[in-house]
Amino acid sequence: MPRPIFADPKTDFAFKRIFGSEDHKDVLVAFLNHMLDLDEAHRIASVELIPPEQRPPVAELKLSIVDVKCTDARGVTYVVEMQVLQVEGFEKRVVYNVAKAYVNQIARGAGYPSLNDVVGITICDFVLWPDTEGRQLPMLTRWRMTEQKTGAKELGQIQLVFVELPKYDTSRPPQTVVEKWAYFFREADNLTVVPEVLAEHPFIDALDAARTAGFTAAEWDAYILAGIAIQNERGALSVAEQRGEQRGEQRGEQRGREEALREGVEALCEVLGIELTDERRRGLANLDTVGLAALLAQLRARRSWA
Repeated sequence: MPRPIFADPKTDFAFKRIFGSEDHKDVLVAFLNHMLDLDEAHRIASVELIPPEQRPPVAELKLSIVDVKCTDARGVTYVVEMQVLQVEGFEKRVVYNVAKAYVNQIARGAGYPSLNDVVGITICDFVLWPDTEGRQLPMLTRWRMTEQKTGAKELGQIQLVFVELPKYDTSRPPQTVVEKWAYFFREADNLTVVPEVLAEHPFIDALDAARTAGFTAAEWDAYILAGIAIQNERGALSVAEQRGEQRGEQRGEQRGREEALREGVEALCEVLGIELTDERRRGLANLDTVGLAALLAQLRARRSWA
């Protein structure tokens, strides 16, 4: 197949090539400074990459999870993650990973004062928090513990940052550095030249790292396999989402649309890694056609039970 000019930075291989290699650490440093909006006194000057951990074979970790870890001169740890597909409990897993990075700093017998801050930055290729009547969250959100009444931020040891790429406004050129990063993630593999809006550092450097002409044959194969893995997951989700409708047509006279929808819900839960507890199964058994259709639509939209 013909090579695109630039690789898709959302794939495992390209993401790690751009943000997780010694050759392109300046891109990672700039990305961190931009996402955290650090002033001159607190800007990150350099980082040390942390070797990736061996991932356990957990079912819910199969859906295109890619991360890069590093520390800066102050000892702060950064966990930068790309998530392509939404799964149930995603937010909890992000918090768990960042909290684990915080706890794992301390060796047995060491004192708590040796613990340094941990920042988790997650780029989502889906809307994590949809707009509601009472809440509209921006594309970039930053979260940390605050005292509810005064807003004091004395417990800032763990910070979470999320970028929801679909919230990028495509009706106009990117203006802020955060919008330029969103544009880069969304459009890099569609570009044939470096666009004017990205014709500056660190975006030029990021695009150079993603330039497929510099890939060896083995690297190109790894990139293709990473893209296939994502497409396979998307295809599995699509098949599961359609299963309820298909079974409704195939078994309409035999078992009815209600049972077909119920099977569609079960199939989608299986693909998304959503556990069907006894309580959930009882609730599922009590739903009528309208309720089942609504639940199936919710699972498609949110990738979670609730």
